[in-house]
Amino acid sequence: MTKAIRLIMAVLCVGVLFAVLPLTADTWDKITTVTFSGPVALPGMTLPAGTYVFRLLSSPSDRHIVQVFNETQDHLYTTILAIPNDRLVPTDQTVLPFKEAAPGRPPAIRAWFYPGDNFGQEFVYPKAEAAELAVVTNEPVPAAEIKPAETPQELVKEPVKEITPEKKEVEIAQAPAPAPAPVAELPAPAPAPAPVLPKTASPEPLVGLLGFASLGLSALLRAVNKRRS
Repeated sequence: MTKAIRLIMAVLCVGVLFAVLPLTADTWDKITTVTFSGPVALPGMTLPAGTYVFRLLSSPSDRHIVQVFNETQDHLYTTILAIPNDRLVPTDQTVLPFKEAAPGRPPAIRAWFYPGDNFGQEFVYPKAEAAELAVVTNEPVPAAEIKPAETPQELVKEPVKEITPEKKEVEIAQAPAPAPAPVAELPAPAPAPAPVLPKTASPEPLVGLLGFASLGLSALLRAVNKRRS
């Protein structure tokens, strides 16, 4: 193998290495570049039309913090608290479902699904915004007492609930109380058997005794009649 061929192979190997590493990083951070043709609402802010980068916070301890950058990723617009959201059929494209907004308001992004994943991030809105969205969409909206400029470490400590269209706070995915387990009907107890009385002696001796008593009484009556006559 000539020196020139070795040099070409080395260059090719370096090129492959640099092509693979960014792909791995994108998969871990779920880096996604999206372009909006009009303004969109996010928790606590509105993004004007433009190109943005969505990515998960690079933290192995919490995989539900979403950060939104400008296209060159040198400016952070917002950090969003999220909760897990599942979908039955994953797609090969990024999906950003929207919530219907009040008249005059931009549509609000509900969640973010990375291509190929059957799970995603559902955005948690500040309570006032969540209450407004819940009324407009007629469905519960995840909400928390989010304060401006909270750090990711502070965000993850905020208790998350859902605000219903009736503006009530309930636990996330509150399931109805399980119905009590059906009680099997036990068969009616069988009637107690009639008590068995102990067997007594045969009545034949008693009959014999009565016979002798009758004979004796007859003899006594004959004797009395003889004396009177």
